Amino acid sequence: MTAVAVAERGRMTLVDHLSELRRRVLVAALALAIGGVVAFFLYNQILGFLVHPYRQVTHQRALIVTDPLEGFATRLKITAFGGLVLASPVVLWQLWRFITPGLHKRERRYAIPFVAASILLFCLGGAVALLTFKQALQFLVGVGGQNLTALYTPSKYLSLITLMIVAFGLSFEFPVLLVFLELAGVLSTARLRAWRRPAIVIIVAVAAVITPSQDPYSLFAMAVPMYVFYELSILIGRLLHR
Repeated sequence: MTAVAVAERGRMTLVDHLSELRRRVLVAALALAIGGVVAFFLYNQILGFLVHPYRQVTHQRALIVTDPLEGFATRLKITAFGGLVLASPVVLWQLWRFITPGLHKRERRYAIPFVAASILLFCLGGAVALLTFKQALQFLVGVGGQNLTALYTPSKYLSLITLMIVAFGLSFEFPVLLVFLELAGVLSTARLRAWRRPAIVIIVAVAAVITPSQDPYSLFAMAVPMYVFYELSILIGRLLHR
């Protein structure tokens, strides 16, 4: 019998919860391990994809290594990051199945669109980060002047591009947060409409702070979609309250 069925009958004890948690954690850990193995063997392809903007901007063939252990550490980072990305659908599904028994039917009805929208928007944010990263890197290389040659190490470069993906992914969760606050009664569509002007200033300021590269291209690539999401949140909130 599934955990959902047990919970609906009101017979899910503490032992049942712990057993269910252990099962979900084991499945998630197995997915992470398999994803890590796949990423390990796809290391060259993944690293080549991430390094492509660097090659285009600097016209260098590869990143430079100044530490004997950096090559090994880079492979471990790619393995861990790639494994997490590949296993994320399974991990999120296990998390969802563990949380589901504690939700009411009405909450479950809203939870599925929220989870799906969160995953989609995070992936969209990561895609925007990758699309704008070349322009961001061009700005960072050019702002130092002609007397500097851009030779980056894997640790610094991969940290920057990873932070860019995460920052954009999290910023694109903005409409999910607003719609949730609207459904919870914390915010109203009328209040969001009244806050349009200060919202623009706040969004630009937040984008300027959380953008790892601090370049104008990434700033506007993050701020413009966030304001569009702000307007969409108002529309969605009005539709949900009809």
